[in-house]
Amino acid sequence: MPSVMGLLEERERAARQRVEALQAELQEAETAWERFVITRQTVAEVLAEPAAGKESPPDGMAGERPPVRVAGAVPGSVVPTWGEGLAPDSPAPDYQRLVEVLVASREGMDCRQLAAALGLEVVAAKVEGVRSKAKRLAVRGWLAEERPGMFSVLAGRVGGS
Repeated sequence: MPSVMGLLEERERAARQRVEALQAELQEAETAWERFVITRQTVAEVLAEPAAGKESPPDGMAGERPPVRVAGAVPGSVVPTWGEGLAPDSPAPDYQRLVEVLVASREGMDCRQLAAALGLEVVAAKVEGVRSKAKRLAVRGWLAEERPGMFSVLAGRVGGS
């Protein structure tokens, strides 16, 4: 007869293997999603550009330069790595909204608070989606994760802080 501890260890091992498989699947899905977002944004940029030499810049825009993009900040990427002079509108709109909520709050928020502030239903699926976005912003230098699950805007990263 198997021991209780042996049965628990077996179930723990099976659960860990399932979590690892799901994490790998999630990573693949996020990578595919990011490629689609980048492709869609690139196509939108190309379609929005005037034909070569046919249009001049609007009045008052002739001497202005677009926001500076830095190495690692690929136009159209979901969340480029933060760098000095990087435009605040560089991340995708969902990520911009998340940063704006944190800027407006002027203090750290956990993922449940962020989900509520974004107008999302505070259920596990929505909170985990916010957590994933906030973690990506933190890894790429836009936010600070003060402690696990508690996020704030780093000073000087975006206007208003």
